[in-house]
Amino acid sequence: MNLLKELEDYVNGASTAPTFETMPRNTLSDKGIAGPTGAHVIEEIHTPLNFSYITLTSGTSAYQNITGVTAAELPDRIGASRRALTLAGVNTGDHILLTYPPLVNVFPKQALEQHGVSWSFLQASSRDALLLALCKERPQVVIGESSFLRATLESALKMNMAALLPNNITFLAAGTPLDPEFPPIAARIMESRVYDLYGCQEFGWLTLDGIPLREDITLLQTDDSAYRDLLVGGLPTGDRFPVLDDGNIVTSARIRTPAELETTILETTANGQDTALRLARTILRIKAKIVRVSPDLVLGASRTLLSVSAYDSAKRRFFIQGPEKTRMIDSLLQSQMEYQSSQKQDPTWIKKR
Repeated sequence: MNLLKELEDYVNGASTAPTFETMPRNTLSDKGIAGPTGAHVIEEIHTPLNFSYITLTSGTSAYQNITGVTAAELPDRIGASRRALTLAGVNTGDHILLTYPPLVNVFPKQALEQHGVSWSFLQASSRDALLLALCKERPQVVIGESSFLRATLESALKMNMAALLPNNITFLAAGTPLDPEFPPIAARIMESRVYDLYGCQEFGWLTLDGIPLREDITLLQTDDSAYRDLLVGGLPTGDRFPVLDDGNIVTSARIRTPAELETTILETTANGQDTALRLARTILRIKAKIVRVSPDLVLGASRTLLSVSAYDSAKRRFFIQGPEKTRMIDSLLQSQMEYQSSQKQDPTWIKKR
């Protein structure tokens, strides 16, 4: 019995394995997205330690899909987010009203904290709740889907509440292509400017009013149309846009690609082919992007070299060379190598080899 008591005392106090009560928790409040949506349920899950956090794609072209964000990606996501806020004239001390809480995951939360802004969400996911928040909270910045914002301002007119709305606020239209009717309505009713903010949960914010926010954005003319495919760090977003002569991207004219571009790793800074193969699988699992590894892969290269194959009958092939233009893939490689060097395995779930 003494041995049993010693074992019990060890498990209860001295064991290094966590109990359920002592496991770290990352709640919606911790992630800064504790607000209502009409598209989700709240479900607790066990999250792998190799993720900084997980989020969901919007589901505009398919089912909503789990997306993982690693620590190595955060500096670029934060930098792009803060550039967007700066270009839109968002100042330290401003208050942001977010109509869709998961948009914080695109920033992410650390970008808002570093920029020195506060933020809040609607009481409920509805136009009435947005109208109430605009009148009572009077935020300096509002972020949301443009058609939803437009419809809310039109409701204010019909309800004779336009005079109660704040003026000279900044609208960041995000989540869907910009509704062309929204900017003139915002200017007329609230004397406010609308900025077109484009990005995705997989990669973070990418452009503001067509201005690239990341240095690893590549635009490829993969067919004879006027559209160019947008890639981030060598990974295709699945979106296509017209591009102006000054290089600005017309994100309001976005269309989806007819088929995914195919990215192949030709050269890598990694020293093992297994690492490159695991990287490709990781990208498929957490970013839903197919990356292949060349059978003639060059290991230990000074920079990453990728090939991108188009989907048209001409079978066009493009090359993307690092380090600047392959930063996204290189960040994920860094995460993969860190994970392999210090894998967090649960001692109760060790598979036999």
